[in-house]
Amino acid sequence: MKTSLRGIDLIQSFEICRLTAYKCVPQEKYYTIGWGHYGADVKQGMTITRIQAELLFRKDLQPLEDGISALNLNIKQNQFDALVCFAYNTGLEKLKKSTLLRKIRTNPNDKTIRDEFMRWVYCGGQKLKGLERRRKVEADLYFSL
Repeated sequence: MKTSLRGIDLIQSFEICRLTAYKCVPQEKYYTIGWGHYGADVKQGMTITRIQAELLFRKDLQPLEDGISALNLNIKQNQFDALVCFAYNTGLEKLKKSTLLRKIRTNPNDKTIRDEFMRWVYCGGQKLKGLERRRKVEADLYFSL
């Protein structure tokens, strides 16, 4: 599967496109640029164009789409989009090890899956309003028609 326009819009509604490299917090290992592109290839003072940001975004989506597709889940497009958004923020490996995924494998329509999304609202041990909002929207998308 591929992320739909609805899924892309959701991710980009939570990620801010920044054309100059930055660190969310000083203790971050790497810098971030574009639509949340994070890694050793991003250096302090680096700048990119809007087109480069879009290309990085598409490049970052690909392994998430491939990884979630490889899980062979019996899910619909809206559910796939919600999981890609979740993994874009948390990372694919965390999704793979989560109770969220375990519940989806057992029954993709289990209503308690919403609760599993909502467990992922902490950063550095602190509950963040922005993550609460993001997880609620992801869960809403997951259960939408």
